[in-house]
Amino acid sequence: MANSTSIKEKELLGHPIGLFYLFFAELWERFSFYGMRALLTLYMVQEIFKAISERDAATAVVYASYGSLVYASTVIGGRISDKILGMRSSIFLGGVLMAIGHFVLAIENNTAFFLALAFIVVGNGFFKPNISTFVGSLYKEGDVRKDSGFTIFYMGINIGGFVAPLLCGWLAAEFGWHYGFGLAGIGMLTGLIFFWSGIKKNVFGDKGLPPSEEVYEKPVMGIPQKTLIPIIATLCVPVIAYILSSYKAIAGGESFLGDETIVSLIFKLIGVVVVLYLGSILMKATLDERKKLIMAILITFFMTLFWGFHELSGSVITLFASRNVDLTLINASQTNALNSMFIIILAIPISLLWEYLSKKKINPRTPYKFGFGLVLAGLSFYILSISGGSADENGMVPFAYLFVMYFIISVGELFMSPVGLSKITDLSPKRIVAFMMGIWFLSSAYAFQIVGFISKQLAVESTDANVGGLQTLEIYTDGFGLIAQYAVGAGIIVLLFSPLMKKLMGNVH
Repeated sequence: MANSTSIKEKELLGHPIGLFYLFFAELWERFSFYGMRALLTLYMVQEIFKAISERDAATAVVYASYGSLVYASTVIGGRISDKILGMRSSIFLGGVLMAIGHFVLAIENNTAFFLALAFIVVGNGFFKPNISTFVGSLYKEGDVRKDSGFTIFYMGINIGGFVAPLLCGWLAAEFGWHYGFGLAGIGMLTGLIFFWSGIKKNVFGDKGLPPSEEVYEKPVMGIPQKTLIPIIATLCVPVIAYILSSYKAIAGGESFLGDETIVSLIFKLIGVVVVLYLGSILMKATLDERKKLIMAILITFFMTLFWGFHELSGSVITLFASRNVDLTLINASQTNALNSMFIIILAIPISLLWEYLSKKKINPRTPYKFGFGLVLAGLSFYILSISGGSADENGMVPFAYLFVMYFIISVGELFMSPVGLSKITDLSPKRIVAFMMGIWFLSSAYAFQIVGFISKQLAVESTDANVGGLQTLEIYTDGFGLIAQYAVGAGIIVLLFSPLMKKLMGNVH
C-alpha cells in the first residue's frame, strides 16, 4: 500500500503525473474525432450521396443525426460507468470501438460507412464522459490545482482539434479519403496506447476502478457484466447504423417517416419528457431553488442555441469553403482547424482578461457573457453574409472572410463555454445535479438538430460535381444573413434581461 501511495503522489510540473497520460490519450482521441469530422461532410456529398439529387439534404440529415447521437450516448455511457464498469474499462472499451469505427470508414462501401459512424457513436458514449471525469478524480476535494489541471487537459483537446484537420485533410486530398480516415484511426489507437501505458505503470493509483468488484463480475444470463456490456454495445452498432440511414433520400425515396428521421422523433420525445419532468421539479422546489433552476435551464437553452450555430462549421461552412471560398494554402476540410487554433491562441488572454476585470470589480456576470457570446456568433455569420460583395465572376470570395469569421465565433465560444458547465453545478439543487448534468450533455445533442435543420434549408440540390458559382454563393450568404439576425437577436434579448437573470442567480456569479 505504501508503494501505491508514493506512486499516486508522483508529480510532473506540479500536477499528478496521471494528468499527462490522460492529456495525450484525449489529445489523440480528439485528433481522431476532429480529423474524421473535417472530412465527413465533404465525403458524404462527393462520394456517399453523389448519385442522388438530394445529396446536400441527405448529408445534412446524417451529419445532424450522427452528431446528436454522439453526444446523447455520453449520458448512457456515463451512467454505465458510474454503476458498473468504472472509468478505466469504459474509456478503453470506448476507445476500441471508436478505433474500429475509424478503420471501417477506410472501407469503400456505403454499408460500412453507416456501420463506422455507429461504432463511433457507441464508442464515444463510453469514452468522452469518463476521461474528463477521470481528470477531476486525480485531485482531492478543494485542490487549488484542479482548475489549471483542466486547463492543461483542454489544451490537449484543442491541439488535437487543430492538428487533425490539417493532416487528415492533406492525406485525403493527396492520396484519397480513406487515407485520411485511416490516419484518424491510427490517432485513436495512439491515444489508447498512452492510456494503457498509464494503467500498466500504475500512474492512476486506485482511481477509475469499477465502483464494485461484485457488480463488475456479477453474471447476467450467465455472462459477467464486464463482458456482457461490450457485447451489448457491439450489438447496438447495426441498430444505430440503420437509424442513421433511415432518411427517405437514402432509402431510395421510401420511408415510413416521410421527411422525419428516427433520430429527430427520438429527440422530440425526449424533449417532451424532459420538459414535463423539469416542470414537476420546479413545482416542488423552494422559491430560491426555483429561481436558480430557471436560470440553469436558460443557460442550457442559450448554450444549445450557440452550439447549434457553432457546429455548422463541420457542415454548411465546410461546404461553403469548398464551393465558394478562394483557398490557396489549405483545402476546405483543413479550414476546420481554424477554430481550435484560435481557442489555443485566445484562451489564456481571455482568461487573464476576466482576472483583470475581477480585480477591478467589473467582471461581467454570466448572463452578460452569454449575451455577448451570442452577439459575437451573429457577427461572425454577418461577416460571411457580406462576403458576396467581394466575389469574383465564379462566385469565389477571399479567404479572409472565413478567417475573420472563425476568429469572432471563437471569442464568442470563450465567453460562454468555459463558464456554462460550472454554473450548472452551482445553480442546480444538490439532489438533481446529476440529472442537470445529463441535460447539459443532451443540449449538445439538440444543437445538432439545429444544425440539421439549418443545413437542410441551405441545401444545394444537384448531382453535378461542379456546384460552385454565384447561385450557390447567394444561397449561402442569404442563409448566413438570417443566422446572423437570429443569433444577434437572441444575444440582445439576453443582454436586455440580464439584470433580471442576475437576480435569479442570487449569489452565484
